[in-house]
Amino acid sequence: MDIKKYLKENEINFRTYEHPAVYTCEEAEKYSKKIRGFHSKNLFLKNKKSITFYLVIVPAKKKTDLKKLSEITEDKLTFANEKDLKQKLKLSTGAVSPFGLINDEKGEIILIIAKEVWDSDYVSFHPNINTETLELSKQNFHKYINSLKNKLIISR
Repeated sequence: MDIKKYLKENEINFRTYEHPAVYTCEEAEKYSKKIRGFHSKNLFLKNKKSITFYLVIVPAKKKTDLKKLSEITEDKLTFANEKDLKQKLKLSTGAVSPFGLINDEKGEIILIIAKEVWDSDYVSFHPNINTETLELSKQNFHKYINSLKNKLIISR
């Protein structure tokens, strides 16, 4: 599904920024000077049994603590692989973002968002490709997340 079309159909406002393909937060930083959105990283994780999948959004500069996330989920977590990413979100490495959740029609993936990101005035994410970034206000980001079927956990 086309995320921009989905956002427009759901009256969720956004601003588009085009840039060369980026695969890491460090690469994205080079092109994000004009983007107001809180810079975050998006991690696609799974439990050790590969039954439950999680999309975790944390500040880009913050080190990810899988042990702490495992306490939140009450599950031992590991990074999902490229095959899982393609199968569950229809995405490739470098394009992971909450916008991929529109491909999770059953709402099976659990979304964990750091409170700093959730409370930010603006957020920005790749629109399922890594050559663009979409910027949304807090209200529009919350509206998007609430339009999904996925369970949401706000973490501290």
